[in-house]
Amino acid sequence: MPESDASGAQQGSSPIPSTGAGAPESPATDTPTGPRDATAAARRTGLFVTLVLAGLTALPPLSMDMYLPALPAVTDSLHASASTVQLTLTACLIGMALGQVVVGPMSDRWGRRRPLLLGMVVYVVATAICAFAPTPELLIGFRLLQGLAGAAGIVISRAVVRDLYDGVEMARFFSTLMLISGVAPVVAPLIGGQVLRFTDWRGVFVVLTVVGVLLTLVVWKGLHETLPPQDRHTGGIGDAVRTMRGLLADRVFAGYMIAGSLAFAALFAYISASPFVVQDLYGASPQTFSLLFGLNSIGLTVVGQINGKLLVGRISLDKALGFGLSVIVLAAVALLLMTAGVFGDVGLVPVATGLFVLMSAMGLAMPNTNAQALMRTKHSAGSASALLGTSQFLVGAVASPLVGIAGEGTAVPMAVVQLVCAIGAMACFLGMCRPWQQAS
Repeated sequence: MPESDASGAQQGSSPIPSTGAGAPESPATDTPTGPRDATAAARRTGLFVTLVLAGLTALPPLSMDMYLPALPAVTDSLHASASTVQLTLTACLIGMALGQVVVGPMSDRWGRRRPLLLGMVVYVVATAICAFAPTPELLIGFRLLQGLAGAAGIVISRAVVRDLYDGVEMARFFSTLMLISGVAPVVAPLIGGQVLRFTDWRGVFVVLTVVGVLLTLVVWKGLHETLPPQDRHTGGIGDAVRTMRGLLADRVFAGYMIAGSLAFAALFAYISASPFVVQDLYGASPQTFSLLFGLNSIGLTVVGQINGKLLVGRISLDKALGFGLSVIVLAAVALLLMTAGVFGDVGLVPVATGLFVLMSAMGLAMPNTNAQALMRTKHSAGSASALLGTSQFLVGAVASPLVGIAGEGTAVPMAVVQLVCAIGAMACFLGMCRPWQQAS
């Protein structure tokens, strides 16, 4: 059962040795060859571990963002509608959501390495098959498998952070991951746009396959186990279900989880709709879309670093989170007014500015909801991480098709989904987390 005492939510607490600290760490396999301190090992290879975890965290946005400039081309190539092609994004998200529910408890029972390596191998195979999919139905199916396998990198990277860090240090590490993994959404659409200059959308999946192979080899060769055998769960499915039920019974944990998921849904509404809004509605080229998407990702990354380097340790995480959610609500209101024509035909620049502000504010919302939720549990980090990720991707998967419900000729559904999700996130944060009751 998770620890959910209020002390776990304190903002200014000093780092506490995690479940992996002071315990034997396996080298390249799960069989210990001698006593090794996991935290000390992580410090000796801190930059390498950071880069590997950033790569695992970046793989899902890389899988989706490189593909975004190609969405209109996929509709033509496979003779499918825009809503059908958007289901390839939804399928990937659903896969990532369901996969985390499975992989998270697996990593609590068998350690982090084995489930991660298995997931990476399946990811590579599924991505390679996507490159040759002849029909939209087959592409949707293997995007689902790609998401199921890619979930291993998402959930286990967060669990590894929880193994090694606590308190303020964990919040800072999440912001560091956002800086490094932020390179993926910045570079991925640019790469995707350039790939489309020399090949078709299938070439994007070929590049992703190569990236998956390289990352799998790096994990196999260099990422050590961070969960020692004595700290692993020995129960089966029933034990995992009881653990997750205990986490969900913690009102504050559930509040951060839902607030973060709704914020993620607002972000994914942008990800899903922006290729059609920017290219089809406003007439921008794939390269211009890639540039705008990259600028938005830079904004998110920079704000994430301001959060980690300047705000964490100086103000409470709840204050930073509340401010970020407020900005997201205001940006969503402005986008709805602009896309609904209240100010007339405003053009691409004002809409792009509103999207930039909304995306940048995610740099305060996402790392702080994850950190605050994971601070509520010192044990079962894999299960807690699975619940966080599953909730985010399931809500995002629901938001994805809604943005195209009125067709490709309007951006109003995107703005409506973003506003509803932003208001919902703020309501959950205030009503369930009750930040004024938390220690400052």
